[in-house]
Amino acid sequence: MTCLVACLSTGKGTWGHVSRLIADGQWDKIFLITNDFGKENFNNEKQAEMIVVDSRVGLEDLREKIKLGLQGKLTGTEVAVNLISGEGKEHMAILSAILQLGFGMRFMALTKDGIKEI
Repeated sequence: MTCLVACLSTGKGTWGHVSRLIADGQWDKIFLITNDFGKENFNNEKQAEMIVVDSRVGLEDLREKIKLGLQGKLTGTEVAVNLISGEGKEHMAILSAILQLGFGMRFMALTKDGIKEI
């Protein structure tokens, strides 16, 4: 098992994708990068830590907020990442934060055949 870091932001239908990925996967820990709206409105059955960010801030500030939220909490040498939700700026900040923390990444997605590494 590994930790899951997923972006939970904007995009039609993306919350359902993230919800199923969480529900169907076997994760040590789950971290959702989201905004205030996501924190208040997203529901799932498994324990997930929400890292609340404001995507209107600069890219470096966004990366640092995510990095601080993940620091010391990830386990192993690599994390599962899902970026189906959100925008490019959020994605860049998430990827940069994970790399700066020294972790490798496996990109995971929910497919018609279940959860797959892409």
